[in-house]
Amino acid sequence: MNQLSQEEVLTTLLQDAEKIKNLIVNQQNKLCVAHCKAFEEVVDTQMYGFSKQVDFTVRLGLLERKVGNQLLADLEHSLNQLYTEVYVQEQTSELKEV
Repeated sequence: MNQLSQEEVLTTLLQDAEKIKNLIVNQQNKLCVAHCKAFEEVVDTQMYGFSKQVDFTVRLGLLERKVGNQLLADLEHSLNQLYTEVYVQEQTSELKEV
């Protein structure tokens, strides 16, 4: 059986976190990001799945709980920043239309 290092586990989790961020960044319809319940549910599902991956690696002893919690906090922070940027852009666009 192949043994994974903590570095390999962390790299894989960071790649998965990046995929979730890119899901929002690459969303073509910015209004959907701000108003679409279905899109929010997709992101929530991705976050839930990611949190389960992190928990699993922690339980296996492949990642420290502190590091796993930081991964989740960093991803949530990044997603909140992205949502804020979309909201600000939307507000700016609405002001220009008035």
